Amino acid sequence: MGSGQQQRVATTLPGAVSEAIAASLAPVDAELERCYPGDPGTRQPVHTVYVPGDVFAADTVRSWGTAALAALDEHAPDAASLAAVLGLPDELAEPVHDRVRAKLEREPVEDLRVDFEDGYGPRPDAEEDQAAARAARLIAQAPGDGTAAPYMGIRMKCMEAPVRDRGIRTLDIFLTGLMEAGGLPRGLVLTLPKVTYPEQVTALVRLLEEFEKAHGLEPGRIGFEIQIETSQAILAADGTATVARMIQAAEGRATGLHYGTFDYSACLGVSAAYQSSDHPAADHAKAVMQVAAAGTGVRVCDGSTNVLPVGPTEKVHEAWRLHYGLTRRALRRAYYQGWDMHPGHLPTRYAAVFAFYREGFEQAAGRLVRYAGRTGGDVMDEPATAKALSGYLLRGLDCGALDTAEVARATGLTRADLEGFARPRRGGLTASAQ
Repeated sequence: MGSGQQQRVATTLPGAVSEAIAASLAPVDAELERCYPGDPGTRQPVHTVYVPGDVFAADTVRSWGTAALAALDEHAPDAASLAAVLGLPDELAEPVHDRVRAKLEREPVEDLRVDFEDGYGPRPDAEEDQAAARAARLIAQAPGDGTAAPYMGIRMKCMEAPVRDRGIRTLDIFLTGLMEAGGLPRGLVLTLPKVTYPEQVTALVRLLEEFEKAHGLEPGRIGFEIQIETSQAILAADGTATVARMIQAAEGRATGLHYGTFDYSACLGVSAAYQSSDHPAADHAKAVMQVAAAGTGVRVCDGSTNVLPVGPTEKVHEAWRLHYGLTRRALRRAYYQGWDMHPGHLPTRYAAVFAFYREGFEQAAGRLVRYAGRTGGDVMDEPATAKALSGYLLRGLDCGALDTAEVARATGLTRADLEGFARPRRGGLTASAQ
């Protein structure tokens, strides 16, 4: 056979066989697309800050940043002191400290939830009505006033009978107030707490459908997070994973699953002294949540610590080390978001997040360059790993741990290139390869 000739390739099966198989699997293909659309490609905040409805004010975001900076200046005023408290390596001390300060000055809160549930408690109806209307007004005004966090919204009361009507009314007042102020803002987030049955999720879906119809909004415009705070939300009486059914019950509206550290721990009988996001019961619940959410576009959020960094410097440092360690632990387990309950948690939230992305930056960039150029190396990476590497860099860019210029220098890739690797189509082809 001459060098210019191609070898004949033989097959046995007629085309009709492939066509028949495609027809038989068409329902499965459709189900895969519906149930597992993949990550939405939007920014995920690194934390959620909860502020009671009666405490929330126009200056809440800035006041949290100011308080966090004051704590940093008092208890770790320079890079060396912060590194000593948290055990940061020398090469990370300066860049982490500088970026934490810059973050607290520029964007101290990434996601803010005005709380009308546990953090607010039962109030006279007239009082909660006014607080809900006020929250809508302030959130609507926030972008124009320069007081907005990238994501803002409310946590309503749950769908259980004793508080159901109150929760629905608060949600209605809040959403109606936003519409009257000009429409639903970008970055709007709603949280439904203490969900036990998928039917409670369905009930919120029906409510939002009615609201959208009443205001001429696009169907599905309003999404929400589901808070996992009961054992029944993880394992149903019939042995199934309830949380997976909740995601389906949301009919595409679920954006996140938030783990509730203390309610869930108490539900399982964990003693108060041991209620923590690193308890084995917490690890089990979040692992089930993580598997249920994988590929669905729903993101998992870790819980919080109730140990506040207040008091003398020694006590603040102790609380900081705990919070820093829990945050780093969560990041290693791919829980990229958590709750922060106090301004003093912000320095260690950002220190942990920035250290996580900066310490792995060079290795991740190098591996992605070798994968993109097919140049080999000491690790044989596949498309799934390229997806993880680019996702890591994108999250680092979004939160401010990394700069666009340094990522471009290290990889030779644009953000669009990174997004192409991070969100490949089914079959493994990236957007840039199609």
